[in-house]
Amino acid sequence: MSRHFVLLTVSAAVLALVTARAPGAQSAHPDALSHAGLPSILPGVETSASPQAADVTVTTPSLPTEQELAGDSLYQFIAHHATTHYVTVSTARRFARWRGGKQSFCPITAGLTPGDNAFVTARLRALAAYVGAPVEQNPQCKDNVQLLFTSNPKEAMDAVMRWATATATFGIRYAGGKRDLLAYRSEHAIQGWYITTGGGARVLNTDMALVGLDVLPIWPQVAQNYSGVDSAGSRLGAGSGSGIGIGMVILIVDTTKVSGRKLGTIADYLAMLTLSVAQSPDHCDALPSILDLMSSSCGGRETPTAITAGDLAFLKALYYRNTGLGASLSLAAIDDNMLRQLKHP
Repeated sequence: MSRHFVLLTVSAAVLALVTARAPGAQSAHPDALSHAGLPSILPGVETSASPQAADVTVTTPSLPTEQELAGDSLYQFIAHHATTHYVTVSTARRFARWRGGKQSFCPITAGLTPGDNAFVTARLRALAAYVGAPVEQNPQCKDNVQLLFTSNPKEAMDAVMRWATATATFGIRYAGGKRDLLAYRSEHAIQGWYITTGGGARVLNTDMALVGLDVLPIWPQVAQNYSGVDSAGSRLGAGSGSGIGIGMVILIVDTTKVSGRKLGTIADYLAMLTLSVAQSPDHCDALPSILDLMSSSCGGRETPTAITAGDLAFLKALYYRNTGLGASLSLAAIDDNMLRQLKHP
């Protein structure tokens, strides 16, 4: 078990370093960026020369109980951990994931000490590789997963909202009521956005800024059942191809709200959010998930402190099929794949 995973906490000492070490959100690009200029909350930050040097291991969690697997628990787990509620077309084989090629997983972390930044980045890379997601092998890759620990999350989030809502970026797609759906909300310790891509396999060799993009918030103020009405409360994004590929993930951790939690626990939570477009992270399903950590629906139930067997089984099923060719597994096939992984001998 990793020394960092067991011992590191986002302590008061770490929080004191955030302001001094984090690339200030105030230095984020203040102007509207063009569609070709993707957003960044980490201006001037370079990927660690050797993030994999951090001491991280992925251990196999305990299998869930028969009770946790009973009924439709797997179906509900998938429904709340994948893109099932906020699209205009059937999601039977359209679950968003990293596709490979120029859309391979490349995380970067800022706002903590250099060693802790490297640990979080390495933990995400290790978990991504473990479940079969396409990971950039070069640690100096161009980052497309940006993780910022900061005591001033609103400033960083506002920078991305300015980019998304600028007419030079998406025209008026995120104007009016939809602008508010992308805005900062103070009740969550970890917030951010997915930038998803359409276009099928052709996007694998295309720069992300040159393909169709949608912006989806991690905590959407969006109706669970899409009504087909293009208004506030309906689905964000557009086009039948959305939800196929993950092109970029931006997550901002409010350090004032995670004080005292183990850094390994936070890293696993971030990993789960970055490897699947989980737009319902506030559910508390029968099958435990690391996302239960910050769910308001779990009541007094003990929450996991690390990524769970259910999480890993879901991600392995999501990345079971070649991500660069064709559709993902169907919901039923993911359900079956997970059950085979999780069933007791």
